[in-house]
Amino acid sequence: MESKFLFFFVISSFPFLSSFTQAYDFPLPPLAKGLSWTFYSSSCPNLEIIVRNRLFNAFKTDIGLAAGLVRIHFHDCFVQGCEGSVLLDGTPSAPGEQKALPNQTLRPRAIQLIEEIRSEVERSCGRVVSCSDIATLAARDSVLLKKKIESNIFHPDNQSGGLYYPVPLGRRDGLTYATEQTVLNNLPSPFSNVTTLITSFASKNLDVTDLVALSGAHTFGIGHCPAFTPRLYPTTDPTMDESFASRLRVTCPKTDSPNSTPLDVRTPDAFDNKYYVNLKNRQGLFTSDQGLQNDARTRGIVNQFATDQMAFFERFVVGMVKMGQLGVLTGNQGEIRRRCGVRNSVGGSLGSVVREDVKVSAV
Repeated sequence: MESKFLFFFVISSFPFLSSFTQAYDFPLPPLAKGLSWTFYSSSCPNLEIIVRNRLFNAFKTDIGLAAGLVRIHFHDCFVQGCEGSVLLDGTPSAPGEQKALPNQTLRPRAIQLIEEIRSEVERSCGRVVSCSDIATLAARDSVLLKKKIESNIFHPDNQSGGLYYPVPLGRRDGLTYATEQTVLNNLPSPFSNVTTLITSFASKNLDVTDLVALSGAHTFGIGHCPAFTPRLYPTTDPTMDESFASRLRVTCPKTDSPNSTPLDVRTPDAFDNKYYVNLKNRQGLFTSDQGLQNDARTRGIVNQFATDQMAFFERFVVGMVKMGQLGVLTGNQGEIRRRCGVRNSVGGSLGSVVREDVKVSAV
């Protein structure tokens, strides 16, 4: 059964002086078995306040953490489900998921921040909240608080001022982590074409609109040169705007330059729909970005989101809630970790719990 929730976004003509709230009523995806909208209402009623306040203070120092936390959530959910395996430390003989090539640019400070929040939540409520639920809330609040800080709305406990949506909770933490090959098999590459992307998302029960909407998370964050320099050298990708390419060549004078650049050339510090405007102007950074405009199967959705920001926000929320329920562990499955980077069991080698092959079950 579909649930309906009000989705709030404040539009301000000038910070603090003039704003009005629009409420959008639209259905959210059904809940996975074992999850609930009110899972911690009794056991940890202040959970969301703790998470939000901790993130808000961190973002005032480093707003780049917001994109980093959303990326961690995506990289966790797409590999073996939203169960916190990407947070697990590995061993020299059995490296964790963070050592896999696509995860080597995950922000260590963002991973550390999830652990700091877990510790603060445990001090308040005891060990009842999973690391995977904290990571999910952190991803949602990264979008919410990003808008607040952009608008100088310094009230983290107030839902207005940002892109707020409810998330189902009740996840448990996994006992295993995936091999590098499994990570590579499950995470879409920045070099992927649209056919590959559609196939990858379909394997998670995410449709084409989910693909385009979730790609809109590239409205903030950065891209590292090796992820897009094949579009610059030896010749410019003909689907890339030449003036945009010229600027990128300054940032990345070689294919393996260690530099980075904002994913969104127009409004790199805002969570908005300008990512799609970039695509229409041939200014998508990755092959996987620009392909969404070039391919007839996704072009219409790009055009819609480029002209209708609220349509993008609504479908982004739907996609995030769907993705956030992939392969969840609930009930007596998994555990509630004492530390996000280490499973609770101290018996045996951590390497013995590496999963060689994982198929994420879709909701």
